[in-house]
Amino acid sequence: MKKIKFAILGAGMIANFLAETVQKMDTVEAYAVASRDLVRAQSMADKYGFAKAYGSYQEMLDDPEVDLVYIATPHSMHIEHAVQCLEAGKHVLCEKAFTVTADEARTITKLAREKKLLITEAIWPRYMPMAKTLQDFCSSGKIGKIHSLAANLGYPVSHIDRITNPLLAGGALLDIGVYTLTFASIIMGDDIKDITTTAVMNDNGVDMQSTTTLTYGDGRISSLFCTALGPTDRMGILYGETGYAIVENINNFESLRVYNSAHKLIEQIDRPGQITGYEYEVQAAADAIHAGKLECADMPHEETVFIMELMDKIRHCWGMWYPNENGLKQ
Repeated sequence: MKKIKFAILGAGMIANFLAETVQKMDTVEAYAVASRDLVRAQSMADKYGFAKAYGSYQEMLDDPEVDLVYIATPHSMHIEHAVQCLEAGKHVLCEKAFTVTADEARTITKLAREKKLLITEAIWPRYMPMAKTLQDFCSSGKIGKIHSLAANLGYPVSHIDRITNPLLAGGALLDIGVYTLTFASIIMGDDIKDITTTAVMNDNGVDMQSTTTLTYGDGRISSLFCTALGPTDRMGILYGETGYAIVENINNFESLRVYNSAHKLIEQIDRPGQITGYEYEVQAAADAIHAGKLECADMPHEETVFIMELMDKIRHCWGMWYPNENGLKQ
């Protein structure tokens, strides 16, 4: 089977993580890096063994050898770059948040279907083997019916422009909170009946931290916290009728520890060995391309759009609209 030739659009921190990952995979080829700065692209290509470096995105997209493009630019630019990739006939793995709004997500998934090209969101926990392990555990009944969930995630990133700048669709929600929402979705599903949320904004009017409570149709609850002001313990806790379970690091699942009602540890499951954890999303995209699919089963377009809709609703509850956001304030 022909190796998928993997290309990276952008040369920032997350692009380097993906480059390091792909370099160590034997099922895809580390082929090209593009940046608006050729020196930066060449430096990254040399560091991670990519065959080509380009000083413009379009120049890379004009290369007929490129199969799959990973978009690693700020999420405010994702729709522009995704359209550019799709118009050039390239399959796309797009970093989270997939877009700024649900409308943008609908636009590019529709275009991908019309072009008969794969596009999928690089929200890495969705593709990890531990995601299936967690779902299997939840349906096992080992702690009875799970009635509630708590999860948190935070990083000290409030000084970074893409976080603080509304023109870059900044804020903690799209960058960090998306992981707490993803964790809740993996465990609890998407039958959300009610949303209660509050946020603290910076001087630019974007969220620096927030709490969100999701109430589901059957009465279950998820309580979620995210912050750009500093690190948190990154834990997810599942509460059941006869015990509880702790997930270490909801952003890159490390372990699942199960406790009974007497607070005794009764089971521990550790994640399997991995390169970085990003390899699963890359492999899923490559497998889907080989199979002629236009989306990945682990993160279908419908789910990507749903999470974007959820973040739209949460932001709008705060009265937070991005400067170039489509639609009228309600």
